[in-house]
Amino acid sequence: MDPNRASELLQAERTRIERALAQTVHEDDGELSTEEDAGNLASDLYQDEFNEGLRDDLQAKLAAVERAEARLAAGTYGLSIRSGEPIADERLEIVPTAELTVEEERAEGG
Repeated sequence: MDPNRASELLQAERTRIERALAQTVHEDDGELSTEEDAGNLASDLYQDEFNEGLRDDLQAKLAAVERAEARLAAGTYGLSIRSGEPIADERLEIVPTAELTVEEERAEGG
């Protein structure tokens, strides 16, 4: 894959992830809860826990972008980190952070 195209894909993925991360921030309205707000408090708690899991997932994806950017800088982007075999450009267009070939991913159960 052309390094310029790879850089574009990775930048777009980074931007998408960073925007999603920004949307998971809890905004506390600063008001104290009353018994009438117990349902809202439970809903907020659920949303905070959901967002925490989502943030963890997004942080892992951001780390994958960083690893891919490092491979691009090292000249190994587009090669499997396991076998060194080329990863198809079509796969990288869809999953720019791919670290394995499709076959290796399948063999891993992913």
